[in-house]
Amino acid sequence: MTFLEHSSPACTRLGILLSGRGSNFLAIAESIRAGRLPSAEIAVVISNVADAAGLARAREMGLHTKVLVSRGRKREEHDADVIACLRANGVDLVCLAGYMRLLSPQFVAAFPHRILNIHPSLLPAFPGLDAQEQAFNYGVKVTGCTVHFVDEELDHGAIIVQRAVAVLETDDEHSLAERILKEEHLAYTEAIARVVSGEYELRGRKYVKTHA
Repeated sequence: MTFLEHSSPACTRLGILLSGRGSNFLAIAESIRAGRLPSAEIAVVISNVADAAGLARAREMGLHTKVLVSRGRKREEHDADVIACLRANGVDLVCLAGYMRLLSPQFVAAFPHRILNIHPSLLPAFPGLDAQEQAFNYGVKVTGCTVHFVDEELDHGAIIVQRAVAVLETDDEHSLAERILKEEHLAYTEAIARVVSGEYELRGRKYVKTHA
């Protein structure tokens, strides 16, 4: 059994990575503004897509932003630039918010157990793309969302928070996705608060909440 213990700094600097509208980023930013994440601040918002709507919103909010276009570049070269940007901005915790890129092993190694991702299913069920559609088509009665640490495998790292969503008889994949998204916004804030608190241990792949 492996054991890891973490302590958090006075204010954890978040690096947000997004590729699209960034609704989870906006939920995180609102939680910080409203005082629900008093020990966190957004240091930089990075996008691999120049015209990402979430990037435009970040600029409107006066946040530091950076565009690092990934198209046509080798993954390792692009990731090296992202890592350098995160380090230059003193980022402690990386939050993937609709970032449509698989991270290279070098990226994961640069921020061990300090990268979070949110996935719209109750992992390990329905990893990968279109998880809501997968769940709907499979006929499950309950699905939801998962915030987890990122490791070298797809949608695989230690689970921090899960929130369940019932699949209704009246649902289609779109209505189901909308209701899951509402839970995502709550789950991501909860997960960040847990990690920032430092009151946890990783035992193997299990997240265990402790008390300082």
